[in-house]
Amino acid sequence: MKICIIGSGMMGSALAFPARENGNEVVLVGTPLDREIIFECKKTNQHLKFDRVFPQGIEYYQFEEWKQAVVGADFIICGVSSFGVDWFLENVLVEKECSVPVLSVTKGLVDLPDGTLISYPEYWERKLAERNVSREICAIGGPCTSYELVYHDQTEVAFCGKNKKTLEMMKKALATSYYHISLTNDVVGLESAVALKNGYALGIALTIGLCERENGVDCGLHYNSQAGAFYQATREMKKLLQMQGATENCECIGFGDLYVTVYGGRTRKIGILLGRGISYDDAVAMLNGVTLESLVVAKRVARAIKIRASRGEVQLKDFPLLMHVDGVICEGKDAQLPWESFTFEDIME
Repeated sequence: MKICIIGSGMMGSALAFPARENGNEVVLVGTPLDREIIFECKKTNQHLKFDRVFPQGIEYYQFEEWKQAVVGADFIICGVSSFGVDWFLENVLVEKECSVPVLSVTKGLVDLPDGTLISYPEYWERKLAERNVSREICAIGGPCTSYELVYHDQTEVAFCGKNKKTLEMMKKALATSYYHISLTNDVVGLESAVALKNGYALGIALTIGLCERENGVDCGLHYNSQAGAFYQATREMKKLLQMQGATENCECIGFGDLYVTVYGGRTRKIGILLGRGISYDDAVAMLNGVTLESLVVAKRVARAIKIRASRGEVQLKDFPLLMHVDGVICEGKDAQLPWESFTFEDIME
């Protein structure tokens, strides 16, 4: 098979490893923001952010060459961040002559004015329908960090989509001895699960920064507070995923993704800085150049829940961690968690 990856960020690029090692023809195309990455790949066969070279045989293209690169592809992997969703729509998906299926690694949700939360595949499909363009869009979800995938750490993910044959084709192309793939038709559930974990992982990471604020940066990890916030996050995520109609399997994938996101990556970094007492603006500035999708997700989900609460459909008191994260990043509130609001009474008289 031929696989064209568009977007040479870390996750899209990491998928080039199982794709190529499975014997596929693989081309990696950078967005206009990825020029330096593609130049380096062409020169050294290595991504700027990885300390392991790509498998031999991958071809690299700047975005202006993408239509040449995609010729003969069986499917496209969308490797853009959530900030590139509309860019990918306008520059790739609308092209009618390029009708191959898409497998997206982009994580996030879009909140509509009525408080409805939709996945990026649904957002793209709605926008394309307005232009009488039809594309088959699938997506990846699950606990996977790019740098560990590059090192062949055992990884469990799921592919979601509407067409079983397409999902099976994509699984055959990418499954390896270290990259294990489940399949589901629950697009809304899977995409909601792996998006929600970003906002909640930030909330859990606040506890790390709070401990450092109180005991010093070198104090080591304190697991009681992390675990307490983690358990509250799963309670709230479960409520939200039930609202989204998610299957039990997709709920569990979301919890797994929550775990790996707390322990590595960008969301952990911003959460720790905010927990230390650094202001939102200063924390974002300190991580200049780092894509902070967790902030977008938290704001959108909190906004949607507030709209639903105004109609009496939900109660804000059922989402104290989400509301707290929203207050920290949108209103400048202190990161100290509202621990007592996480308690409950489940007692039979």
